[in-house]
Amino acid sequence: MDENNNGKKNSKVVFFVKNKIGKLNDKYEQSLADNDPIFNESLNKPKQQRKTGVLVRGGIDVYFLIIVVALCLFGLIMAFSASSYFSYKEMGDSMYYFKRHVAFLSIAALFSLVVIVFANPKYLRVGGIFVYLLSVVLLIAVLFIGMTGKGAQRWIDLGFITVQPSEVAKMGLVMMLAYIMSKHEKKIELEQRFGGQFKYGVLYPGIAIAVICGLVVLEKHLSGLIIIGLIGLFIMFIGGTDKRWMLLIIGLGAVAVLVVLMFSGYAQERVNTWINIEEADPRGSAWQNLQGLYAIGSGGFFGVGLGNSRQKYGYVAEPQNDFIFTIVCEELGFIGALCVIILFILLIYRGYKIAAKAPDKFCSLVVYGLTTKTALQALLNIAVVTNSIPNTGISLPFFSSGGSALMLQIVEMGVILAISRYSYVEK
Repeated sequence: MDENNNGKKNSKVVFFVKNKIGKLNDKYEQSLADNDPIFNESLNKPKQQRKTGVLVRGGIDVYFLIIVVALCLFGLIMAFSASSYFSYKEMGDSMYYFKRHVAFLSIAALFSLVVIVFANPKYLRVGGIFVYLLSVVLLIAVLFIGMTGKGAQRWIDLGFITVQPSEVAKMGLVMMLAYIMSKHEKKIELEQRFGGQFKYGVLYPGIAIAVICGLVVLEKHLSGLIIIGLIGLFIMFIGGTDKRWMLLIIGLGAVAVLVVLMFSGYAQERVNTWINIEEADPRGSAWQNLQGLYAIGSGGFFGVGLGNSRQKYGYVAEPQNDFIFTIVCEELGFIGALCVIILFILLIYRGYKIAAKAPDKFCSLVVYGLTTKTALQALLNIAVVTNSIPNTGISLPFFSSGGSALMLQIVEMGVILAISRYSYVEK
């Protein structure tokens, strides 16, 4: 009898232990499911609407499209006006740069149309990873086979077009960071020192940024480094990285820029010219800055008239590129410059509206990032030509003549318009 009783007791103990272990295992698996984005974040649906919402595709954001078209047309007119003399002098054809501008704009518009029609959030995630990896390959390749221009080796000549890998990297980094920050959204919110906020909110995105920035530093491209770094920090911040980590990263980034300045004689000369513009050589290092300021000042309130710029006749260096805004100011005056600024403000406002209504966090971060990239480039370009910051060689989006940069800007707008088509509605 004792043996039977003991056997029953042992059986009850074993059953009790197995039951407890089973419950603990179920809780552990449930915990994994709650914290793993593979379980709780679909490629197509945000977690908060996964059960009650359905992803639908509608029309594009018409207001955003109108603003983009207005900027493209305005830029096209100014590209022709600003480049006519330089084109004739350098190429023997006053329409040379204008025709290139139209060609690149048309090709980019067609490609963007394909993106708008066929791209969805899932395809954009895969495409973003591809663009990032492609930019890394191009940044490495330019160090070995890149063509040299303006004292730097930053371009790859493909025959029909020259590609600047750092421009591809800006778009690739935005999409890669959006992928990382959205995929690990819940883990970024965790407070573990190394397993949560730091690992997924700082380390992973930090590595993605560091790879691009490191390769750009090797190109000695300070302006590209600054823009890429600022874009990366912005996406990390809105993606959920803690403010304390952000302050530390910003401090380290500032130190890194200072170190680059210390060892770059070219950058030091630009800074010295900016600080001491009155004492700098007006026919040497200060030539471009001063001629740009002369163009802005001579425009007055209404300008000298479209096509009547005097500074584009050999005074402003390559007026169709980085300093095209000075020609806008000279020909169209304060009114024309204000129109350009207002158009960019409207673009940023509408872009942020699209980001706020995006179907999931990935799409939202992509739109925020691409819109902010455009805003940064416009702001820094205008700051450069007005001598508010040192000359850093930053193009003005939609206006400056160029191949890969102009095409990528239009394609980025296509990505934003594609995302604007998607939303969630209640079942």
